[in-house]
Parts: sequence; structure tokens; C-alpha cells
Amino acid sequence: MEIYVVQEGDNVDSIAERFSVSDTMIEDDNQLSFPYQVVPGQALLINNGLGNRNVIARSSGYLYPYVAVETLQAQLPYLSSVNVFSYGFTEDGTLIPPAYDDSWIIVASLEQATVSALTLTPLNEEQSFDNERISSIVNDPATQETLADNLLSEMQAKGYVGLNIDFEFVKPEDKDLYTAFVLYMAERMHEYGYHVSVALAPKTSADQPGLLYEGIDYEALGEIADSVVLMTYEWGYTYGPPMAVAPINKVREVVEYAVSVIPPSKIMLGIPNYGYDWTLPYEEGVTAAESISNVEAMRRAIRNDVPIQFDEVAQSPYYRYMGEDEAEHEVWFEDVRSLQAKFDLMKEFELRGATYWQLMNFFKANWLLLEDNFFLIPGV
Repeated sequence: MEIYVVQEGDNVDSIAERFSVSDTMIEDDNQLSFPYQVVPGQALLINNGLGNRNVIARSSGYLYPYVAVETLQAQLPYLSSVNVFSYGFTEDGTLIPPAYDDSWIIVASLEQATVSALTLTPLNEEQSFDNERISSIVNDPATQETLADNLLSEMQAKGYVGLNIDFEFVKPEDKDLYTAFVLYMAERMHEYGYHVSVALAPKTSADQPGLLYEGIDYEALGEIADSVVLMTYEWGYTYGPPMAVAPINKVREVVEYAVSVIPPSKIMLGIPNYGYDWTLPYEEGVTAAESISNVEAMRRAIRNDVPIQFDEVAQSPYYRYMGEDEAEHEVWFEDVRSLQAKFDLMKEFELRGATYWQLMNFFKANWLLLEDNFFLIPGV
């Protein structure tokens, strides 16, 4: 595989001739839609058969049970496991299943040799992370026992092979209690041979301030869990100013700290499978960016005939365009260049693999590039 950045005057036919591949392959691999236009600065994956796989890795991703069947089926050949998002719980330890049936995902995944993990979150009725619910459970051993019993019953009945714990905004005063909660859950799950993973906010030091970070003990959780997911995304987010979702310089800082206290063989690098479109001018507390797929981001650039720029520090593509709303927009997303930078980081630090947030959209070039970089093995 090669990555080619479109130049002024290029078209699909001329690029295909340059690399001696078919125009149809370029169009299909990069999900170009009729009339198959490209814009300067757009990064294309060229499938010329020159593979360079020399590292073993696992790949996983989060998904909601309402994912489209065809979207899941297209990605399963490249996935070691999936994390089904999400199960919640009440204050008495009753398990709250997703609003949509998840059984079909487990069956469909197994048909492609992909296993499934149940994701446990403290989401409230508004689908927000509720740290009061976290406090309630971590302070009550009896409720933890009930919750563990209910989890084991659900996992055994449906065929899950692992538990993914995704608790965010843990209160600083609950830090040690949360660690003890994860230890208890891991001990209960391990009795039945289940894998336990924990999602970690993107810290760069042990004492990093902020509600997202202070309640998370990287070293202790990394020792307890069988694997961890670094949530290395959302620097650019819905209510923040326009910027890269996962700038590689910021991602690197998190990885450097993580490997200093957690074995790299346990670490899954979080990778965003989406971008954002901000309406300008950005107003703090007012502007809300639109979440879009990486494919849609490229299509908007093409529809509006604007070149794609590339931030060399963040290693992320972006562009601006004038929308039908007569307002200027700024878009940041992931392309094969930004993804390759993340894959290179995985290789440099010999990480366990990659976990995507999320699998609700199919970005074919990502999966072809991932498979070109790594020997993907099954399992959580």
C-alpha cells in the first residue's frame, strides 16, 4: 500500500495510470462517489500490493447495538474483538441492558472469528456519565456483588468473552475505591475465564488536574486489568474550538506516560473513526460541532471544491468551506496520513493494538491500511 496526496490537476484516471492500478480500485478503496472527483490535498490509499506487515496486533472498537448490519459485516474481517456499548446499572446493582438487542452482534461476530466484550458504563437516563452513580457503587460492597452476579449471568447467557469497564469523571475522593471496585470485578470475572479491560482518560502524568483525570490511577488499574484502552481522542470535541480530534503530538504524550507505568503489551491505543464540522465563528458555550464520518468529511471537501490542508504538528487533515447556511465552516477529521502516524506510534512503543471509537461508520481505507501494517490476531 502507498499513500498519495492529490496534486493540482490530478484526477482518478491520471493517478491510476501513475501507479499502474485500476481506477475502480482507487474509487472503491477510498469510497469515492460518482462522479469520482478528488481535490488537492486529499490523501488516497493506493492498493499496489506492497505490504509491509511485520508486527502482531489486535484491533477492536466500540459499537452500539443498532449498528447497521452491513456496516458491521464490512468491518468484522479486520476486528479481533468488539466492545458493545453499553450496559448500565441501577443503585441496587440491577443491570440495565442497551435499548436494542445485542445478541445478534455476538453471533455475527463469532461467524467472522471476532469475539465480543460487554461494556459497562455509569450512564444515567440522559446518557451522561454519572459520577454520583459511580460513588454509590464503589462505596457499597454488597451492591458490587449483586452487579457482578448480574454481569456474569448476562455474559454467560449471551456468549460474551470479556468485560470492558468505561467509567469517566470518577471523583478524586473515589480514586482508591474505584480501583478496588475494578479489582473486585476482575477477580470475579477471572474465576470464569473472562478478560477484563478498562478505558482510561488520556492522562499525561500521575497528578494531572481535572475531573476527567484525578480519579483514575493508571498504574494500579494497569496492573489489575488484562488490557487498557487509552481514550486518545476528543481534543477537538463537540463544544470545544476547532482543532484535531486526535493530534499525534498530544496522543504521543499520553502514550509516553502510559508505557512508563503500564506494560505496553496491555495498552490499546484509542483511535477516532470520525471528524467534526464547526460553524464559524466559534463561540464558547454556543457553538456545537457536528460529528461526521471521515468519508463524509472528504465528500464535503469535494462537493465544495476546496483543497484539504494538513497540519504537520497534529498530523491531521482539515479544511474550511462556505456552507449553504452562508456561514464559514471548519472541518477536522482522520485520513490515511493521520492514521498511519498513529500506527507508527503503536509500532514504536510495541502496543497491544488499537481500539476505535466507534464502529458505526465504515472507513474502508482505514482497515486496508491497518491490515497492511499489522498481522491482526483474534481475541480481546
